[in-house]
Parts: sequence; structure tokens; C-alpha cells
Amino acid sequence: METILSLKNLDKKYGAVHAVNNLSFDIQKGNVYGILGPNGSGKSTTLGIILNVVNRTSGEFSWFNGNLSTHEALKKVGAIIERPNFYPYMTATQNLALICKIKGISTEKIDEKLQTVNLFERRNSKFSTFSLGMKQRLAIASALLNDPEILILDEPTNGLDPQGIHEIRQIIKKIAANGTTILLASHLLDEVEKVCSHVVVIRKGIKLYAGRVDEMTASKGLLELKIDTNEAELIQLLENHPAILKVTKDHETIIATLNSEISATEINQFLFNKGFVLSHLVKRKPSLEQQFLDLTNNN
Repeated sequence: METILSLKNLDKKYGAVHAVNNLSFDIQKGNVYGILGPNGSGKSTTLGIILNVVNRTSGEFSWFNGNLSTHEALKKVGAIIERPNFYPYMTATQNLALICKIKGISTEKIDEKLQTVNLFERRNSKFSTFSLGMKQRLAIASALLNDPEILILDEPTNGLDPQGIHEIRQIIKKIAANGTTILLASHLLDEVEKVCSHVVVIRKGIKLYAGRVDEMTASKGLLELKIDTNEAELIQLLENHPAILKVTKDHETIIATLNSEISATEINQFLFNKGFVLSHLVKRKPSLEQQFLDLTNNN
């Protein structure tokens, strides 16, 4: 599979602040990648480096298997890393035509890109009349004018209402379905889980996980247990069970994370044979949120 972007040991320091710390990952063609992390984790700095607007301290990155210089490669990239400046008293079409002129590309794709972002009906409306969600959709249209091989978005739904968030996510899925690779930075777990096939989790500039979203949530699951008496003895017994990785407590609930397959029925029978009668037992698949919290809390 073609590697569109490769980062190797990328580092960025601002004085004492280590914004990006030895970061390495690859972006393969045709997937939707999310860089996920809390605010201040180095997501925007990483995007700035690969787009040549932030100088790296050390490390390297290469575009398209290293076959193109960064300058040439960026002609195949569409990116929105900050709120774009459109002219308020120009229409959507006029604003995009101006961008085409600045970039030296044909205006023939304007209507097509406005249709992609569901703004074709408002093509002759002034930018000043647009909602925040429509402005963001016009920004995405502007980034698509050169038919990029990869679209890069920094917090694409920031500040939008639920309807605006839904529209942007649907548009991202539609663009990806047409074969465009997408890399988006987000602090929203929900966003990554709903639109991304792959995720890179970073915290304080350090990579904690890189891989498929479904593999991140594909652990063996967890058990929620409650008992009215002998709780400490139950926890000790669970900690020594070969199918259980770790045991934690959440208020009155005991949470046992599994490291191998075992059914709720099997664990219930095992505990009953040891003299423990549970008042509650549920087996769950961990959410991306739980995995994310585990990663960021343990590092």
C-alpha cells in the first residue's frame, strides 16, 4: 500500500516545552486517520511541521514514499489548519474563484466542490450570510479545489452546533468514500470513533498508540461485578485469575479487565464454587473512551 506520509522521530521544542516528542507514524493511502489527544498534546504542532509552517527541532518526515520534495508534495495536499479568511461581501463562488487564481488552478471544479460540501444552492450567497458550519464547509471546499490526494483538517468541528458537527462528519465520510486520504486532528473521541479508520493517540507530544480504531477497542472486554459482602476477598481472587489482567474499583462496582476470553457464565460459576454470590455481573466491550483514558492516565 502506498505511504502518503511518513514521520520518523519528529521532535519540536519551544524552550522548555517539548511539544512533539520523538513522534513516528505512517499514513497509508485511502484511510481516514485521526490524531487524537487532549488540548495541548502537540496535534496542531505536528500538522504545522508536515505542512512546512512550523520548523522541526529534529527528526524527519517524507511525503509520497519520499519521491517528492515537500514543496512539490504540498501541491497534492489540501489543508485547513486555522479558520480561513474569506471576503465577507463576496459570494461562495467568488471566494473560491479567487483562491483558484491565487493557487494558479482552474476554476472548473468550483461547482463540483460546492456540491460535495452541500453548498451549491448557496453558491451565490455572500459569505457574511453563512453560519459557522457553512463557513467551515466552504473552507473544506476550498481545500478540495486542487483534487488533493490527502486532506488535512485541524479540529474540523470546533465551535459548531450538533447539526453543524453532523454535517461536517458526513462530508468527511463522503470525501473519504471517493478515495481521498484524510488526516484530522481532534480532541473528541466521538469524532475519531465515528469517522476514522485509524488513530494515533498522543499526549504531551508522545505517541501512546497507533493503529486501527477497531483494534484499539478489540480487547477481550471487561467485567462489572458487585457483591454485598467479602468484597476485598473477591478482588483478591479475581486478581489471581489467569483470564483477568487487572482489577479496579469504580464506586461500588468492581471492574475486571480481561486478557483472555471468558464468558460471564464461566466467571459466575467459578466464583459461586468459591463461595461468592454476586449481586451484579455484566460483561462489556470497552469503549474507545475507556481505552483512551487507560492510555492517557497510565502514561
